[in-house]
Amino acid sequence: QVQLVESGGGLVQAGGSLRLSCAASGRTFSRYAMGWFRQAPGNQREFVAAINWGGENTYYANSVNGRFTISRDNAKSTLYLQMNSLKPDDTAVYYCATRRSAGGIYYYRHYEYDYWGQGTQVTVSS
Repeated sequence: QVQLVESGGGLVQAGGSLRLSCAASGRTFSRYAMGWFRQAPGNQREFVAAINWGGENTYYANSVNGRFTISRDNAKSTLYLQMNSLKPDDTAVYYCATRRSAGGIYYYRHYEYDYWGQGTQVTVSS
């Protein structure tokens, strides 16, 4: 059974940085594309960043491009999201996700993902 566990969230001042981690288990991590999404109170879940199975291809939402970096360590079965220059608008619960099917480049629609973590709260104060 695929399990995804996020960590690294917390409270940070505007302009600060955080690094989120997503530990995966239950299958061969390196075969599957991964993504990060976030959801603020009262808002729909929105795409943040995506990465292909090998880590060579990445894709970002316009709102985070240039500030956030998605990466993966396939040897550790872990996905990362480095978040710099954080803004109050980045406040949300952040989720990692993966697909049932292997391969592919990257995916940015929530319905393209089949497995989700429980989320980690990120709060950016002004």
